[in-house]
Amino acid sequence: MTSYHHGDLRQALIGATDALIAEQGVEAFSLREVARRAGVSPAAPAHHFGDARGLLTAVATAGFEGLTEALEAGNAKGGKDPRKRLLHQGIGYVEYALAHPGKFRLMFSEGLEGADEKLMCSGNAAFLVLEEGVRLAFAIAPGQPLEDEAWTALLALWSVVHGYANLAIAGRLQPCAGEKPLAAFVATSLPAVLEKVITGSVPPAKP
Repeated sequence: MTSYHHGDLRQALIGATDALIAEQGVEAFSLREVARRAGVSPAAPAHHFGDARGLLTAVATAGFEGLTEALEAGNAKGGKDPRKRLLHQGIGYVEYALAHPGKFRLMFSEGLEGADEKLMCSGNAAFLVLEEGVRLAFAIAPGQPLEDEAWTALLALWSVVHGYANLAIAGRLQPCAGEKPLAAFVATSLPAVLEKVITGSVPPAKP
């Protein structure tokens, strides 16, 4: 049986859960299997997380933290151009979902909705990156409410990238990709889709 310090065991259990749902989906999750993979007793996950929901919540929280990093990396790629920042945020969103399909499904599952304050905060943090991108594009000062047009743009962008991500990880885009690998198809098709959404809903940057 592997020996862990408290923090190491917590991370080992989160890592084992992440790997399990990546391989087999959330449906295959069980505390016993996670404990087996981590090399600890079946009681160890409950000791650290309370129950299965607690462990899954921790994994989903880490997932939103990773998504936030992906969106912020998109900002960096976009530079100072608000539209390019939104474009690369959208690409980062879908690429993150493709890289972590099991965790992505878990993050947005109804079973964890409102489950934990940390989970809610991490989810809100990811959403705020997109909101701030739209705020910048519409030149809306921090703290000021979004105008109707800005809210429409925000919802349109989020709906497109989230829908695209779900279609991609469900395999629904593979027929469109033909013989091309799905990730390669997404990399070439998604920017064109987002360009149309951004052009139609976000004002051009002021010179």
